[in-house]
Amino acid sequence: MLRKYIKRIALVLAGALLLLVIWGAGIEPRLVDLREETISVPNLPKNWENKRIVLIADLQIGMWLGNEDTVKEIVNRIIEERPAAVLVAGDFVYKPTEEDEPQDVEREDAADFMAEVNESVALLRPLRQAGISVYAVLGNHDYGMGYPDSVKNERLAAAVRSALEAAGIPVLDNRAVPLVLQSENGVETNSPANHDAALYLVGVGSRYAGNDKPEVALTQVSNDVPRMIFMHNPDSFAAFPANAAPAAFAGHTHGGQIRIPFTENWSWMSLATDEKIHADGWIENFGQAGNRLYVNRGIGFSSFPVRINCRPELTFFTLRGKNSG
Repeated sequence: MLRKYIKRIALVLAGALLLLVIWGAGIEPRLVDLREETISVPNLPKNWENKRIVLIADLQIGMWLGNEDTVKEIVNRIIEERPAAVLVAGDFVYKPTEEDEPQDVEREDAADFMAEVNESVALLRPLRQAGISVYAVLGNHDYGMGYPDSVKNERLAAAVRSALEAAGIPVLDNRAVPLVLQSENGVETNSPANHDAALYLVGVGSRYAGNDKPEVALTQVSNDVPRMIFMHNPDSFAAFPANAAPAAFAGHTHGGQIRIPFTENWSWMSLATDEKIHADGWIENFGQAGNRLYVNRGIGFSSFPVRINCRPELTFFTLRGKNSG
């Protein structure tokens, strides 16, 4: 009898595991979690009040059994909603790590890498064709990951940067730019001639590449200038001085990718890495006073194409002035 019960239990567990894999690999990654958030920006220009911006992250194009169809769905939804700007917080491509280190990154591997780069840009190009402003920062995977030669890392990242900018998507490596807000007739309402109406976007370089330098980016905006900050790795946020990043955004964590229900910090990524995983949403008790960070769960995958209790995320932010009701 005991052996019979053990066999039944084993069959039940095997069936449950199979259903979980089917759900995590085939269903949940295609269920987009559309989040609507409000964020306060000190000194926000009146013409930006109640405007919406979008945050997406971690396309990870090139991952086996990747999530390209979900990227297309998200892009189409953004075009329907027509926000003022789209921020893409890095990891446009996947690129396997240590298990696949080619000897010559300039030949066969470069061709594979560029195929991933070109596909990621092609997926985002409809946003620009629809007249929506798109801005980017680079993530760890955009540097090829796993290559011991930093020159090769930089060469791969340069290819990602070049392809994005050729498609009209500026890559902000520790750089601040005024956001362009267009009226319904396509006329810019904040231009260099109308400086008082400018809202700045500050992009932070890749932490993986040792290029996250908030102090460099911040020299380009005075203390009272309204700004939003975005980066790939949330850990870069800790270096911002108090009140310098009141509205900040990041990706990188995938929200943990596989999370135990009803728990805040237990996830596959929190167990598999030595990094502190600031999983998703508004991150409390992190960073300096007056700074606030939101982490997007991303779209793609890391290591294996499964998401459980961690749907891909599309986040819309409605901008409000600090003293708005």
